Amino acid sequence: MMMCMIVGCQKPMKICMQGIVTTRVPVDNTACPVGQKMVSGSPTACEKVAIIDVDGMLLNRNFKGMESLGENPVSLFHEKLSAAKRDPQIRAVVIRINSPGGSVTASDLMRREVIAFKQECHKPTMAVILDVGAGGAYYLATACDSIIAHPTSVVGGIGVILNLYNMSDTMEQQNIEATPIRAGDFTDLGSPVKKLDKKGKELLDQIADEFHKRFQSAVKETRPLTDISYMDGRVFSANVAKATGFVDDVLYLDEAIQQLQGYNGLSSNVKVVMFRRNNDRALTEFDITPNTPTSIASIPFSVPGLDRASLPHFLYLWQPEPGLERHIY
Repeated sequence: MMMCMIVGCQKPMKICMQGIVTTRVPVDNTACPVGQKMVSGSPTACEKVAIIDVDGMLLNRNFKGMESLGENPVSLFHEKLSAAKRDPQIRAVVIRINSPGGSVTASDLMRREVIAFKQECHKPTMAVILDVGAGGAYYLATACDSIIAHPTSVVGGIGVILNLYNMSDTMEQQNIEATPIRAGDFTDLGSPVKKLDKKGKELLDQIADEFHKRFQSAVKETRPLTDISYMDGRVFSANVAKATGFVDDVLYLDEAIQQLQGYNGLSSNVKVVMFRRNNDRALTEFDITPNTPTSIASIPFSVPGLDRASLPHFLYLWQPEPGLERHIY
C-alpha cells in the first residue's frame, strides 16, 4: 500500500510511505482468555478484589447472532472464577448479580462452582444484587458468604416454572393436524400441539416440586433465619429481604466492597478488577456485556410455542411476563 500527503509550508513537500497494513478479525471472541481490567481503586495496590458479573438469563448454551458476544453464561462464569482462583493477589470475590434467574441446571452448575471455589482457595465471596437477583440468580447468591442488595433491588423468586402452551385450537383453525409417530405414552409430554391431560400434569408437577424443594433446602442451609413459607415464588424489596433474612444488608456496590474489606482484613488501598475479553465493550463495574442479538431483542412480539422450543424446560426464574426472556434477555 502506498500513501502520499502534501505537507503545507513555504516549499510544499510530498512525502510518500509504502508498507503493508494487516488487520485481523477473530472468528470466535472466546479465542482469547479473559483478562483483568481495573475498574476502581489504587493502580499501585498489591491486593485485589475481583468482581465477577452475572447478568441476564442463566442458560447453559451459547447466545449467537449479530452484536452478541455469543457467550455461554455457565462456561464464562467458570472461566472467570478459575482466573480469580489462580491469582494470589485476588483476596476476595464479589459476584455482582443482575438477573431474574434461568434454567435449573445452569443455576445449579454455577452455584456448585462457587462452593468449589470457596473450598479450594478459601477466598471470601460476597453476592451483590443490583436491579434483580431472583430465581436461579438468588439460588447462586446463597452459595456466597454474604448477600448484599442494592436499596432498590428485587430479591427472591424461590420457585420453579415450566412454560407450556396449548396451540392445538390455533392449529385446528388453520387446518393443521399434528400426526406424531411415537413409542411411549408420555414421549411428547408437554407438547404444544396437544392438551395436557391430568396424568401428564401430575408427572410434571412432581418434577417441579422436587426442584422447588432443592431450592428451598439450599436457602435454609445457608440462610437459617428465613421462613420457608416465604419461599413460594414471591419477590421482595431489598428492605423486606433484609428484614426476613434473605439478604444480610442493603448497600450500594462501592459500600459493599468497603464492607468486604473491613470484614476480611484487607487494606483500604485495594485494586478492584473485573475479567473481560479484548473485544468486550463493557468498561466499568456497572456495564453489562452484550449477549443478546439486537436484531432479536428488538422484535416487539413473541410466539409462545416457538419461544418454548428454544428454552430449557424447568426454570428457576422470576417471570412476570412469558416473553421476558425474548424481549430483554
